[in-house]
Amino acid sequence: MAIMTNPAGTPADTTHPNLGADRAFMLLRTVFTIAPIAFGLDKFFDILTDWEKYLAPWINDIVPGSARQAMLAVGVIEIVAGIAVAVVPRYGALVVAGWLAGIIVSLVSVGDYHDVALRDFGLLVGALALAALAFDRGKATA
Repeated sequence: MAIMTNPAGTPADTTHPNLGADRAFMLLRTVFTIAPIAFGLDKFFDILTDWEKYLAPWINDIVPGSARQAMLAVGVIEIVAGIAVAVVPRYGALVVAGWLAGIIVSLVSVGDYHDVALRDFGLLVGALALAALAFDRGKATA
């Protein structure tokens, strides 16, 4: 029996054909658990940045309370989204993707943060990739 090799010429793992997908799943699950929780917690401490500057004025006008209170609510939502990714990644990743879409709308509305909006678009695509991988994992065990 011939040994299969990958493009680099090293032996391929034929006993676990989904090894790359499993690794990608774990990496994405880890980052989309830790990042929302870390960013959510920072809404309470403002160590990383002044989060209120990213809130579009029109959003601030429609949410009750002050921009600070809105950011505290955002922090809670982000923490819950990170926990959802850890517990049920198939759905938690979709929550994170939707949340990132909302952040992108706010950032573009502010007008000064197109670079951050583009970065968040990349994160949104990563969250969708996690959801796809999680969905495929669920089908494999069903």
